[in-house]
Amino acid sequence: MKYIRYSLIAVLLFIVAGHLKAQYVEAQKVDAATKLYLSKPAYKTPYGETTPDKIKSVMDRVLVYLQETTPVGVIDKTTKQPITDYSKIDKNSIVNQGVFSITNYMWGVTYSAMLYAAEITGDSCYTKYVAERFNFLDEVAPWFEKVLPEDNEKADPQMRQLLRPEALDDAGAMCSAMIKAKMKNVDFDGQKMIDRYFNFVMNKEYRLNDGTFARNRPQKNTIWLDDMFMGIPVIANMGKLTGNKKYYDEAIKQVLQFADRMFVPEKGLYRHGWVEAMNPHPAFHWGRANGWALLTKVEVLDAIPEGYPGRDKVLALLQAHIAGLCKYQSGDGFWHQLIDRNDSYEETSCTAIYVYCMAHAINEGWIDALAYGAQVQLGWHAVTTKVNAKGEVEGTCVGTGMGFDPAFYYYRPVNKHAGHGYGPVIFAAAEMYRLTRTQHPKMNDSAVMFYKEKIETDKPIFYIK
Repeated sequence: MKYIRYSLIAVLLFIVAGHLKAQYVEAQKVDAATKLYLSKPAYKTPYGETTPDKIKSVMDRVLVYLQETTPVGVIDKTTKQPITDYSKIDKNSIVNQGVFSITNYMWGVTYSAMLYAAEITGDSCYTKYVAERFNFLDEVAPWFEKVLPEDNEKADPQMRQLLRPEALDDAGAMCSAMIKAKMKNVDFDGQKMIDRYFNFVMNKEYRLNDGTFARNRPQKNTIWLDDMFMGIPVIANMGKLTGNKKYYDEAIKQVLQFADRMFVPEKGLYRHGWVEAMNPHPAFHWGRANGWALLTKVEVLDAIPEGYPGRDKVLALLQAHIAGLCKYQSGDGFWHQLIDRNDSYEETSCTAIYVYCMAHAINEGWIDALAYGAQVQLGWHAVTTKVNAKGEVEGTCVGTGMGFDPAFYYYRPVNKHAGHGYGPVIFAAAEMYRLTRTQHPKMNDSAVMFYKEKIETDKPIFYIK
């Protein structure tokens, strides 16, 4: 009996051991499967969470670079010697030439972005950058006006744009930034410059019969999507500055008339150009021009009070445009030079503009953070890969005219000295800084999710109660 009892115990132990071994093996299988499930993919651009401090470090790097490469001053163009007594400015005098012009539309965008960065982060260095350049231009403009050659081709290009604007490119973005500076109580007068710019926009720019901004380039009566941004936000901002509702009405009218001709509803994208005599109208959806259109609607919505007649139509267009754009974001977070052609190159300036506008729309409650937040953050991560250690913005398409064939857009060069990328990157950084302080992105089940409240757990997979 004793032998039988020991034998039974041995059998039972064997069975239990076998069962435990099976459980252990199964557990090992589950652990291995879980590890594989949670393993990090080989993303080409960063993926996941970020912080306000990390975002601001990118923005600050760009600021330092621009402080160094956009000097303030006047020089003799022959001797290159500085002129500090502005009463001695003559026909040989020019504004000191840095890497970038401080009076073109690209810098109008950059000044606006700097003012916004100062507002969002509280960092006065950004306001100082703008104030120094605006006050410099205000001080030297009267002296240059006395000696500017009659022939615009021989005039200093930076002062020609300021004193003799010939296109919306010369006037709109700069004027808008100056109006914003006044509304933000920057220590700057500039009223004469503002009046000159605004007079050109309202009274001298070429228009179609219905009043839509247009050009006779490259064809007669051509509408450029770029001119939405070059002409409309400044009108809306003048309305905000003065309280004159006629400017709100004009801005809304322009937005809707551009959309009637340029917006392609089935794609949710704008065409770059529209020519009155063309039939049909080719639709090349250039990335940066769509950025200008998106930014225009954001600026108009910011300037015009809620409930104002027609503002709801602008908001609906913004929402439709964002929905259209989000269909075409690449897996690396960028948008393409031609948005709907993913064999065209990934482009930085349009990606940065979209990130800013979409993040701003989330922050203002115009679109849903849960639906769009992850794509916005993915876009921001993409942008950060194009800001190098010096603060230069890489991967930006150079200045671009209008074409009606794909090769024209596919082969436009990119260059770190294309100024179109710098303002958008600062705008995007400022808005992402704001977004990450008001929303709560968190990794859950290996994916970025946006939450309305802070999530305390650090579990890789969690449920929401």
